[in-house]
Amino acid sequence: MNAIPDQAALDKLYTRIQGLRAKTTDNGCTEAEALLAAMKVAELLDRHDLSLTDVEIRHGPCDRRAYETHRKKRIPLDDCIGGIAIFCDCRVWREKNQAGEARYVFFGLRADVEVAHYLTELIDAAVRSELGRYKNSADYRRFRHQDRHMANASFTLGMVASLADKLTAMKAERDAASRSTGRDLVILKAAVVDAELEKLNLNLRTERRASRMVSPTAFEAGKDAGAATAINPGIPGG
Repeated sequence: MNAIPDQAALDKLYTRIQGLRAKTTDNGCTEAEALLAAMKVAELLDRHDLSLTDVEIRHGPCDRRAYETHRKKRIPLDDCIGGIAIFCDCRVWREKNQAGEARYVFFGLRADVEVAHYLTELIDAAVRSELGRYKNSADYRRFRHQDRHMANASFTLGMVASLADKLTAMKAERDAASRSTGRDLVILKAAVVDAELEKLNLNLRTERRASRMVSPTAFEAGKDAGAATAINPGIPGG
């Protein structure tokens, strides 16, 4: 038996992801549509994982893929990127490209990295869209002009915090479903990814985040935006 995962199965998964991407990030979408697409693609990924044998997973090649922020400073997505990586059984780090702009680099099994990149696109787009709506609200207009930058940052911080919590809850449900089959794919995949990451001999370090001034009103509005959509883990359709 060939120990390498079937390339045709991977190609099929990638095609499904591209189909979802075309309906969401490329053409614009509501937060509800984006999050439902995120759940759908996670469901597709779980089906793919369960179709593989332990031997195939152990021999699955790892990839790295970067998500460019096109920003030199930190952006709100920083507070959600770790949750995305955990949701997709990846590792992630932040680095700068040649232009000095920040980017997130996901590392993991090929299908997991593809999904992580897609979810990052979805969440980034959803946060920008919801912030645009918030800026047109009566609550936002109550802020003085000089305080609106802080309001923007507070709203997006609250929203990504809510989305990170949602991803954590969804991941716990997915892992429980996986363990119910008698296999703990999380531990198996983590061993593969960590072994391959060690071979890269990277000098990664954890940075302490600076404290930030936050508007409680805008922060709560962002949390409400992030929590507004109930996620049903069983999305119909294949």
